[in-house]
Amino acid sequence: MIEMKGRRVALVGGAGFIGHNLALKLKSMGADVSVIDGLEVNNLLYFSGRGSEGANTRFYRRVLSERLRLLEDANVPLYVQDARDYHALSKVLSQINPQVIVQLAAVSHANRSNKDPYTTFDHSLRTLENALDYARGKAEHFVYFSSSMVYGNFKTESVTEDAVCEPLGIYGALKYAGEKLVIAYQQTFDLPYTIIRPSALYGERCVSRRVGQVFIENALHHQPVFVNGTGEDRLDFTYIDDLVHGITRVIEHPKSRNEIFNVTYGSSRSIADLAQALQKRFPEVKIEYKEREALMPERGTLCVDKAKELIGYNPSNPLEVGYDKYIDWYQSFYTQKAT
Repeated sequence: MIEMKGRRVALVGGAGFIGHNLALKLKSMGADVSVIDGLEVNNLLYFSGRGSEGANTRFYRRVLSERLRLLEDANVPLYVQDARDYHALSKVLSQINPQVIVQLAAVSHANRSNKDPYTTFDHSLRTLENALDYARGKAEHFVYFSSSMVYGNFKTESVTEDAVCEPLGIYGALKYAGEKLVIAYQQTFDLPYTIIRPSALYGERCVSRRVGQVFIENALHHQPVFVNGTGEDRLDFTYIDDLVHGITRVIEHPKSRNEIFNVTYGSSRSIADLAQALQKRFPEVKIEYKEREALMPERGTLCVDKAKELIGYNPSNPLEVGYDKYIDWYQSFYTQKAT
């Protein structure tokens, strides 16, 4: 095992949903963690520039401000820097001199990616190449966040990391291209890497409007919950604490080097199951069905046996547990608006 205390870790795009939760955990473990983020993609500058369009926008600004407050309270340095600027990013990374670089900067929304491929490429592959080019010959370990979307339509009920990847749409294609670029830097420059494939994340201080978040918000606003298709689609819903636990194991464990890992709960559930979990807390909520999106792949369970065996990954939050925690946080933070 690698000692986490004092280990210099830079999170590129680290003020996002995953990044700030990861930063807080790494800091609590004694790591010397720094965050680099332009605060532009799905973050404070984006929502601040949209005006007061409604309660959700104002609420998201509060959530994003809370992320920054938590980082400040934990004494995690935040470098406000657009990672698309190669020379400026390299200068900041040189100041931090990280042993580990975790690449999180990206447009993390499939529909938005399909509607705006140029911006998605710019914020995803351009930022990745910049970080990789700095890292060669300097960093000891490069961790890249990919996605379960690289698999495309699941051919089996459970997919392992060696399954053939056939992504659908811009988002999955760019994530898969990023994986190939990371592997190429290892082949060419001997840069040790780990590629992470998460799925259907949910948890505290997310503003990405993933399905679990949208369900809660609609329930709080006494609006119906809309389900795409019949509700039988299955996702490997993963609570943020389980993902963060997995990433800390990746950084700590030498056996993670030059490997790809599914880091999910490891058991898929249907959208109908998610709706039922919501109805237990909001019995009055109505469920309505609409046409399924054409570019949404048929998914299911991501096998996490490899992560369990090689790095001791141990997810502990099934949907009923994690989603309850998320609803508790959402209700508590949401009602603070009126105080």
